Amino acid sequence: MEAQFISRHHKHQPKGNQCSSSVVRHIKAPVDIVWLLVRGFDQPQKYKPFISKCSTQGDLKIGSVREVNVKSGLPATTSTERLELLDDKEHILGVKIVGGDHRLKNYSSIITVHPEIIDGKHGTLVIESFVVDVPEGNTKEETCYFVDALINCNLKSLAEVSMRMAMQDSMKSINRF
Repeated sequence: MEAQFISRHHKHQPKGNQCSSSVVRHIKAPVDIVWLLVRGFDQPQKYKPFISKCSTQGDLKIGSVREVNVKSGLPATTSTERLELLDDKEHILGVKIVGGDHRLKNYSSIITVHPEIIDGKHGTLVIESFVVDVPEGNTKEETCYFVDALINCNLKSLAEVSMRMAMQDSMKSINRF
């Protein structure tokens, strides 16, 4: 199934000076909880551990821009990002970095969220892919490794937050009886 979703939704066409990759994560939480977090373009810090603050203006829609403050420890302090795609029916979010003080030039990502069964329970398959310019002085392999590591960290945190929210929901249901 992963390959089918990647070929359908994650069609980046990197140019000669770019790299591209996809990261997959299986999360033991229902798709509605995971999607609620992912679609929160205006609140990425809810699950992205390297973001300390995010501000947006106006309604959340295609073309909306967010200003993100990055926590210390990374080679950046700010990032300006535009919402390129938001499909609540298909669970697809697309983001493009349009500015900031970092080396991720022409960065564009797609994240898709798909329901699946994990250990007999409702779970979620999350796929995030990207394309980005390779900074001068770096190789494609180094750039992909760095971005893959960031995405893996974000998706690990997404899994932890989603599973905690799912557990809280199930405890609320139990306490109603």
